[in-house]
This record gives sequence, structure tokens and C-alpha cells, in this order.
Amino acid sequence: MKYQEAFRESLENPGAFWSRAAEQISWGRKWDSVLDSSNAPFYRWFSGGVLNTCYNAVDRHVEAGRGDQTAIIYDSPVTGTVKKFTYSELLERVSKIAGFLKSLGVQRGDTVIIYMPMVPDAVMAMLACARLGAIHSVVFGGFAPRELAVRIEDAKPRVIMTASCGIEVQKVIPYKPLLDEAIKISAHKPEKCVILQRPQVAAELKDGYDFDWAELEAKAQPETYVMLAATDPLYILYTSGTTGKPKGVLRDNGGHAVALYWTMKHIYNIGPGDVYWAASDVGWVVGHSYIVYAPLLIGATTIVFEGKPVGTPDPGAFWRVISEHKVKALFTAPTAIRAIKREDPTGQYLKKYDLSCFECLFLAGERLDPDTYFWATELLQKPVIDHWWQTETAWAIAGNFKGLEFFQTKPGSATKPMPGYDVKILDSGTGQELGPKENGVIAVKLPLPPANFVTLWQDDQRFLESYMNPYPGYYLTGDGGYMDEEGYVFVMGRVDDVINVAGHRLSTGGMEEVLATHPSVAECAVIGVADDLKGQVPVGLCVLKAGVTQPHEEIVNQVVKMVRDEVGPIASFKKAVVVSRLPKTRSGKVLRGTMRKIADGEAYTTPSTIDDPTVLPEIEAALTTIGYAKK
Repeated sequence: MKYQEAFRESLENPGAFWSRAAEQISWGRKWDSVLDSSNAPFYRWFSGGVLNTCYNAVDRHVEAGRGDQTAIIYDSPVTGTVKKFTYSELLERVSKIAGFLKSLGVQRGDTVIIYMPMVPDAVMAMLACARLGAIHSVVFGGFAPRELAVRIEDAKPRVIMTASCGIEVQKVIPYKPLLDEAIKISAHKPEKCVILQRPQVAAELKDGYDFDWAELEAKAQPETYVMLAATDPLYILYTSGTTGKPKGVLRDNGGHAVALYWTMKHIYNIGPGDVYWAASDVGWVVGHSYIVYAPLLIGATTIVFEGKPVGTPDPGAFWRVISEHKVKALFTAPTAIRAIKREDPTGQYLKKYDLSCFECLFLAGERLDPDTYFWATELLQKPVIDHWWQTETAWAIAGNFKGLEFFQTKPGSATKPMPGYDVKILDSGTGQELGPKENGVIAVKLPLPPANFVTLWQDDQRFLESYMNPYPGYYLTGDGGYMDEEGYVFVMGRVDDVINVAGHRLSTGGMEEVLATHPSVAECAVIGVADDLKGQVPVGLCVLKAGVTQPHEEIVNQVVKMVRDEVGPIASFKKAVVVSRLPKTRSGKVLRGTMRKIADGEAYTTPSTIDDPTVLPEIEAALTTIGYAKK
């Protein structure tokens, strides 16, 4: 089936399209209806169906005689470890982890928080919860106590699973003190905590409250899987960058398994036995979908990587992993590729490795600027595919395909809407649909396809107010952009990254595209700052490539002229500054909103998701040199 045929059927006859996809999943009982629209916009997929996600991801591959195939490769340059687990070994460990969770009182419908570093035990903990019908909520390891506390209060876990420490490049971060402080702050107290003791740090355990993971697992009885309704919840994942009460995105079991299986074959061209690597973290949606569930559902080999694109030990880290483990496709964030580009602009480290096994690089999580696209394409001589999706969706809204139909790429575009996503560009004021190349708010006509969130955890009202009510009949993505005459989607950034300069609405993403083409610039950001005359004016922040000797003042003058020439004087782009790095979340998103507050001299709180808080004073100092960040 070609793209146009698949796309048309997915919108005109979603029942037939997704019913066929669901035949690839093992069901205990088949569904009564593929799509239940009786309580719109709370759509439900595969109502009446019964299955278990862990069974589909682990047991059935062993039952099919593929137990000796590698399921997980754990590659940890920070500890010097490479370890492989077969599907049979994975089944044994997951069954015993489920067994000890059950012995601690965890039952179907209970919540469990997993606060873990990038170790295979984190993946096994998620699968063990799915096996029991418990709802897991993974919180990025090392999150600050207050942010962990609000998630504990909201999810109300019966048990918390953690490790004694995480490792960030060469820095060891003990987790137990952070967890203890979070529990102390939280009004909800979990009944028990399970701690995976790592060699780098021994956590002190409270007798009768904290339990040693290895000891529990050693004496646990293996536990079988529980059959669940397709509409039963699988997990809660809190959206990054939230303040106050977090948004807990709620995912179900049935639609999630069906859609993710479909994506592996049709988007990524991955089948049983292929090696697939999502260089992310299990704390993010990419980790949930494409480190854990999707690769294991289809019977592929997935990689759990405890390291960074640079510094563990060098900018060749990704190329080593691909070469050593015969990776067919890599999925990572553009910011990772920009970090490699910055440290190794001519690609010298790539030359050390044989990448003949490698077929495609997939990027998502932050807008892929054309300069990074061209650099990666030239370096790898392989397709580089940008695709666009969100925590709320679990898989791509728009992208290209290695397994369905490969389209000619257009730099700056995430290519075409995926089957199931009826993408529309709406006027932000009237909600009317706009024509080709007209900038507006990107929305998706309801219903959303399977695997998308069904609501927010115990907060239906906020689900409606944040996503469904602004434009009735549509899901509000919060992103802005346009579609061209051929249906290619161009995502220009969050709606709040559109600035208003003297009544002209301008995309900061378009200006960033121009800055990124300067030969000395590794990455950049453009923010809109308050201006008495024009309302807002754009300001650029540029990070330079390693080894650049050109004077900063000269570079600034050149990028200002470039924006003036490319975007026009209307942009009022007159100021830019060179910085050593940009503030980002751990998933690689640039914190433009925080920088905007700094530039405007407003009070700001350090986001809980920030990768390195020490960058913010540097940004403030740099903006001060060009007349901003005045309190």
C-alpha cells in the first residue's frame, strides 16, 4: 500500500485501516468496536478488546522460538560496560521483577513511579508494571526533589523504584538523597521504595521501607501477565517543562501497541531481529515509544545507551555504537547532531568506523534546521529524516517513510502528515482553515489516531481546556507553521515563538534558519524581547563551532546583515550575541521562554527539566552586554 492510499483510508475508513494493523498484535479477546466515538472528544480505540502489552513485547517472541535473539544491548561508556540480554533472559527478569512488585502489594490499577538512570533495569521495571496491569510513571533520573515531589503527589504511587545513582559523563549523582527529600516534601507517601544498588554509590536503606532490588529479585517468584482491557491505562508521562501541577499524559494499552507496531514497519523499516537505536532517555516519550515498547513489540533489538553524543569519550560515540552493534536506524534529537557538528565539524571521527550497516538517521524533538540537515546528509551519505511529534501523540504527526513510501525531502519540512493525522493550519483568531504557505496554528482534526493520549491523569477538564476547547473538533498542537501546495508540513516552532514586530507576525524559526547557515555557527536561537516602540524585536544567540578564530563582533555583524538580506528590514533584527552554549532541557529542547524572561528582566524560575542550570547566569551576562536582562 502506497502513502496516498494508506493516508486516505486512515481518514475515510479508520476502522478498516486500524483493524488491519491490530491483527499484528496478540489479543486475548478481539475488540467490539475499533473506534468508539460515543464520548467525543474522549475517543477510545479497540473497546472491548483484551490484551497485555508486556506479553506482546516479550513472551510471544519466546513462544515463537526466538528466545535466543538479543532483545536489549546495554552500552554504557560512562561505566565501560556492554551487556546483552536475549528475549528469554528478558522474560525471566521481567517476570521476577513483576513477582517482587506483587509481593510488595502492587496490583492492577496501582501506580508505580520509576526514577531511574539509563540502565536496562529501568526498561524491565516498565515492562514488569505492564505485566501486572500497574500504571507506570517514569520520572527522569536526577530530577530535582521538588519536581519529583509534585509528580509523587499527582500519581500517588504505591511503590517507587530507583537506583543508588546516575552518571552524567564523569559526574556521579546519588539519587537516594533526592528521593528522600522528594518524599519528605510530598503530601503523598509511597508505601515502599526499591533501590537498585550500583557499584559507584551505595545508598543507605531505611529498614522496612527501602528494599534492595537485587535481593528482592533473587528470591521472587516469576509472575505471569494479567489480561487487561485495551482501554486500561498503560502509563502516565508528565510533560517536560511544567510548573505547578504537572500535566500527566495518559496512554492506554490497546491503541498504543497497535500504532507503535505499525510505525516500526512503515516509518522506520524495522522488523524482527533488526537493531534499532533511539538515543534518548526512558524518562521521555521517545524512550517510552522507541527504546522500550515499539522495538520490542516488533521483535527487534533495542539499545539502551548510557552516555552522550560528545564527551563519552568523544564526538565519535554515536558512530562507534552504530558500527559495533550493527545499527540499522538511529533516532535522536537534532541537538545531538548539532553537538557533534560543533565538536567535529569536518566529521573526522566518523572516518574511524564502518557504517555500512546503517540505513537512515531519524531526527525529532526540536526543529531540524536546514543547515544541520545538509551537514548530516553530506557526512553520512544516507537519508536524514525529520519527523515531528509530541509527548501527547507517542509517535510522529508528520514525517517521511523508510517502509511505506519515501518522499523527496524538503529542508525545513517534516514532510507529510502520517496516516491517521488530518493536519490543518488554522487562523489563530478565527479558527478558519488557511491555504498553502499561510502561517497559522497547527491543529489535527479529531479523532486522533491510536496511541495518542486519551486524557490527562485525573484531570479531564484540563485536557479539554488545554487541547480540545480552543478550536472545537481539533487537537491544538501548540505549534505554529504552514503546509505547502504539495502537503508538506513546515513546523516553525511553538506558537509562543512567533513574535509580533510592529504588528507583523514573524517566526523566530525562520530567522534561526538564516543564522544557522553562517559557516562559524554551530547552533543558534532567536527570541523576541520587549521593545517600547515595536512591541517586540528579535535577538539572536549564537554558539560557534569548535576552533573558530573569527572575531565575535565580525560574526555578529555578518549574521545581522544575513537576516536583514534574507528576511528583510521588517524583522528589525539588529542585535545578536555569541554564547558558549544554549540552555536546554535534558531532551534537547532549547529553553527560549526562559531566555526571553531573562532578556526582559523578568523574574524566572529555573526549569526542572534544564540540563545544566549554570548556563543561565552566562546567558544573562551575555544579554547584558547588548543592553538586555536589566532588572
